[in-house]
Amino acid sequence: AVVSTQSGHYGRGCSVFAPISNPSECPWGTKAFSGYLGDNKSAWKQYDATFTAKEYDGPKLEILLDQGEDDPYLNDKQLLPENFANACSGNKLINLNFRMHPGYDHGYFFIMSFMEDHFNFMAKHIC
Repeated sequence: AVVSTQSGHYGRGCSVFAPISNPSECPWGTKAFSGYLGDNKSAWKQYDATFTAKEYDGPKLEILLDQGEDDPYLNDKQLLPENFANACSGNKLINLNFRMHPGYDHGYFFIMSFMEDHFNFMAKHIC
């Protein structure tokens, strides 16, 4: 999602499964960003999909985001897809289809259950 919201010349669609959507605000992300990029939080924004979605000004972009409701990383506030959804809703150039799935976690069966939807979504946006 970061690459799509940074450029726009990579295509008109992006699909993601249970992404770390706002790494500047979650424990994993702050540890990684401070380790790789230093403590200047403003330097992190260009690598954070929530911030890049707020500022995106490229061509119309369609994003499909699937998230399992029983994902332990969601419940531990590591993924923060709701922050990304709020950022996208404030940008008229981004159309986010954010789907929450009860009974699914972060594993193989979650991905495989919705992979065909993502293939079909991307096939629509590649050409």
